[in-house]
Amino acid sequence: MKNRERIFNLPAVIVWSVGAIVAIHLARLFLSDDADFALILAMSFIPARYGEFAAMLPGGVAAWFWTPLTYALLHADGVHLAVNLFWMAAFGSAVARRFGAARFLMLSVAATLAGALAHFLAYPGDKGVMIGASAAVSGMTAAAARFAFMPGGPLGTGRGQSDAFHLPAPPLRAVFTNRNTLIFIGVWFVINLVFGVQGALLPGVDGAIAWQAHIGGFVAGFLLFGFIDPFPHRPPTR
Repeated sequence: MKNRERIFNLPAVIVWSVGAIVAIHLARLFLSDDADFALILAMSFIPARYGEFAAMLPGGVAAWFWTPLTYALLHADGVHLAVNLFWMAAFGSAVARRFGAARFLMLSVAATLAGALAHFLAYPGDKGVMIGASAAVSGMTAAAARFAFMPGGPLGTGRGQSDAFHLPAPPLRAVFTNRNTLIFIGVWFVINLVFGVQGALLPGVDGAIAWQAHIGGFVAGFLLFGFIDPFPHRPPTR
């Protein structure tokens, strides 16, 4: 009897995360415009909420505590949703295979919070809403960069090998000696800065892109990788 192959070769935590975000987006399509707007105000991250403006928004002061996380569950439209979920499937899957579900979710939460903090520091008192899982996905991308390009890693010489996701990662300072990793990080920052400043260059994007939140999530994922990673890191070599 032949073994059945899964249709989606993705870690379960990625499938469930994608499914939950898609379900929320689809459910919003059945809401009235007023109800959807109220939901956005109650769940999005709004820097001005941390001031006198809080009393005027759904959730009041209590929303201080959930909106730095719940903003990641909402997306502006199908294009915004598809881009984030594509990157989550591509880079989040590598991290989930290495970390496992619990550590993957821990990293995602940390990157989401870091994205909110970076956005708040960039726009204190701003009344605009921020939504989307981009900060969390940026954290996943950064975590993947810490090990994926190393020799034997899934994007290094270990392509297709089952243990490529479980090899010891290099220490932080050694990451900056890997040419492929540096190129990847450089390209990521350039893309985010270019499209962050000129969001209209992206099809289907009308509003501004919260590129500061992307960088906040990326930095968090890059720095926290060593604390969350369950595998020992290689000692520095000469």
